[in-house]
Amino acid sequence: MAVDTFNSTKEFLTELLRRVHDGRIQLPDFQRGWVWSKEGIASLLASISQGYPVGTLMFLGTGGETRFRERTIEGVGEARKNAETLILDGQQRMTSLYQAICLDAPVRTHDERGRKVSGWFYLDIEAAVDPDMDREQAIRFLPEDRVVRNFRREVTLDCSTPEKEYEVGLFPLAQVMDSRDWADGFREHHDYARPKLELWKRFDKEVLDRFEKYQFPIIELDKATPREAVCQVFEKVNTGGEPLTVFELLTATFAADEFELRTDWAERQKAWSGNPLYRVLWEVRDTDFLQIVTLLATQARYHRWLAQGREADRAPRIGCRRAEMLRLSLEDYLEWADKAVEALLTTAEFLYGQCVYDTKFLPYGTQIIPLAAIFATLGEEAENRVARKAISRWFWCGILGEMYGGSTESRFARDLPDVVSWARGGDTQPRTVEEAQFSAGRLDTLRTRNSAAYKGIYALLLRRDVTDLRTGENIKENTYFDHAVDIHHVFPQRWCEQRGIARARYDSIVNKTPLSAKTNRSIGGQAPSAYLEKLESVTKIAGTEMDTYLERHLIDPVHLRADDFEAFYQARAVLLLDLVSEAMGKPVTPAEE
Repeated sequence: MAVDTFNSTKEFLTELLRRVHDGRIQLPDFQRGWVWSKEGIASLLASISQGYPVGTLMFLGTGGETRFRERTIEGVGEARKNAETLILDGQQRMTSLYQAICLDAPVRTHDERGRKVSGWFYLDIEAAVDPDMDREQAIRFLPEDRVVRNFRREVTLDCSTPEKEYEVGLFPLAQVMDSRDWADGFREHHDYARPKLELWKRFDKEVLDRFEKYQFPIIELDKATPREAVCQVFEKVNTGGEPLTVFELLTATFAADEFELRTDWAERQKAWSGNPLYRVLWEVRDTDFLQIVTLLATQARYHRWLAQGREADRAPRIGCRRAEMLRLSLEDYLEWADKAVEALLTTAEFLYGQCVYDTKFLPYGTQIIPLAAIFATLGEEAENRVARKAISRWFWCGILGEMYGGSTESRFARDLPDVVSWARGGDTQPRTVEEAQFSAGRLDTLRTRNSAAYKGIYALLLRRDVTDLRTGENIKENTYFDHAVDIHHVFPQRWCEQRGIARARYDSIVNKTPLSAKTNRSIGGQAPSAYLEKLESVTKIAGTEMDTYLERHLIDPVHLRADDFEAFYQARAVLLLDLVSEAMGKPVTPAEE
């Protein structure tokens, strides 16, 4: 953002509050609600009453291409006109001042413990002009009925009428914008006694006059400031709260065109939400969806540029970083959102075919984003054998090479055109495929679902149509859901510990395989030879048939029946590495000596 797109000035508090009241100053709808406590408001009022600086306000001029839905400051009600200015920084201060000074109603806030309170702010006149008194101590907050009672419900202070306010010398801050009538009443109530006249004169000069003459420093961004700059500036100056998501910012932007993004997203989610067939999509977030749409929109923009015969090295980039998402127009969203939904459903079907059934065993939730964009781009082309093979190999290289564990947006941007070109028969492999490596030694360190490669190998085992050792049924699909299938130890944990096998070794994925919960309970902590004999006896399964079950799990039955953990481990590790190599379409990297 260039330095000439903003200017600095000052404006009187009284004029700012007038502009707030008539709706000339409003809030962009992405601003969260007013949250200041009565103690925070009292501190602000005390500072203003002393003429102390309370920070700079930041505004945005309206009327440019960057538009947001507008809303009035709390308490103003319906604005009588469109805003001239939006508050980017200073919402809490301006709302607090408007509520305490201009609102002819109790201030509804909370105390420092978070308890809801409602009442009126007053200034103790004598305390306010006492140079030895902390000004905050002169600020009083009285209940809605302006009557203070003790724990026995006895009245200790009553300001329920102007006359009672005059008597106790408490000035209602709701009168600070025009105190003349109250001042006349105060003087008259005290029969124009000289001490009271002198007191009021000091109070008017040393306190009320400062409200009238108080000026706020203001930085105002020009209406031509681009949306991404507005949002970046907003988040830089609003460091105290939780950062706004792109979805919240675009919701406010699209609302300016009477489009309810949140409602639209909720409707689109129904295509998969709650449907067990699409449970792998149940954790797709609104920002994930926007990233898919942004990838598709920027890709279309890139191809339009090239179609015009313009230079490729100056073309707009394909991507879905925050800045690119914030540039998404409503027209872009409406053009690609339907295709993104269809692509997500296709993605779920693809994942189902790879034996990734739910979010629990989804290696990388982030990989859904480029995968959906790839399917949206290819459409029916993705159904042919060459394309599916290419997409599948890229998918497994991303998982087993653990390529999506860090910053992902740049990889999304590369993978979308790379994989689409490769799936269409191109000779150049995607960089993710080129860069992916799996070291043989990595198997020993894959112990929990925290690793994408751990989940990936589990899914690859399911793809082998493994059978349950107790029932002989195919584990994937119906059995997977009906019998609580999970990954369990082949050599049981208790058996391994009794023989001094290190946890780091027996917990490796080499010693784990998909089994139903009931089968795992049947195994218990027994030696493999013992639980195999028990399973064969109870289920009437012949030993030769059990051996075929084990072989589908890439387990050598000879080693298992001999309770030979080391021989089993080494033999299975070799077979698992072959499985990984086949999925990635490249040899694994030898383990370091």
